[in-house]
Amino acid sequence: MRKGELTHQTILEKGIRLASRVGLQGLSIGGLADELGLSKSGLFAHFKSKTALQVEVLEAATAAFTEHVIRPALTKPRGEPRVRALFDGWLAWDRDQLLEGGCIFVAASVELDDAPGPARDKLVQTQRDWLDVLAQAARIAVAEGHFRKDVDVDQFAHDEYAVMLGFHHAQRLMRDPLAETRARRAFEALLTAARAPAP
Repeated sequence: MRKGELTHQTILEKGIRLASRVGLQGLSIGGLADELGLSKSGLFAHFKSKTALQVEVLEAATAAFTEHVIRPALTKPRGEPRVRALFDGWLAWDRDQLLEGGCIFVAASVELDDAPGPARDKLVQTQRDWLDVLAQAARIAVAEGHFRKDVDVDQFAHDEYAVMLGFHHAQRLMRDPLAETRARRAFEALLTAARAPAP
């Protein structure tokens, strides 16, 4: 990796950390330059605008999420074990040291839900892609005979996503010490409802 690419990657990693703490809207070229001890003009040469910085930070966060959550889950057996691995990885992602303020995607969704533009478009696409991954994992669980044939896999993905949003709210905002326990119980209830009857 060339020096310029390495610097760019370092900037993006710091950008993810900072955005998880102050939000994407709070992320600025000047603020990030101060955090990194770089000149504002030097950082501007990498991104050109605050919007470009936000989009690239979301892209880098998506790549990190794929590496930390999705790729390890894909090494698990097809079906329910993979569905479970995706959920476990998602819980672990929220505790990742890269995310000082919790899941960047959850924080950004609150900020950007009514803010049209490239950053919102990028966030919406990443979340649609993630829901597709969850639905596909459930679809494979149906094909493997782990889930009932009549399971609505898109509804399953929606409900799993809702469990994680509830977990984030309970853990980060409410400081509920039982946040993870409750999230796991809710997920187990989803699995139980979806599971095919024993032969």
